[in-house]
Amino acid sequence: MANSSSISEFLLLALADTRQLQLLHFWLLLGIYLAALLGNGLISTAVACDHRLHTPMYFFLLNLALLDLGCISTTLPKAMANALWHTRHISYAGCAAQVFFFLFFISAEYSLLTIMSYDRYVAICK
Repeated sequence: MANSSSISEFLLLALADTRQLQLLHFWLLLGIYLAALLGNGLISTAVACDHRLHTPMYFFLLNLALLDLGCISTTLPKAMANALWHTRHISYAGCAAQVFFFLFFISAEYSLLTIMSYDRYVAICK
């Protein structure tokens, strides 16, 4: 007889047990998320609108801001929803997608930071 069990969702650990602490976590995560959106949005807007900032270093900075937006947008909305609606589950496909996108954005950020540091090294040593 074969085992026919399968994983359809994961249960997440709650950040807090009481409702007041869950709401506090939601508001703190919302503040962090909005600050990241505002900061990276301002960087993107400034680089895109000002023609004097169309240099390689600001091109890298624009891409870094967009990657940061992608990285923070993969995990924080689900964490905020879990804190606000008092849920603790995530589907297997949702978890796999979150891990994939998070690792993709983090590796792209590290690669871009490496390229930016090499660009600064070449600019200083020339």
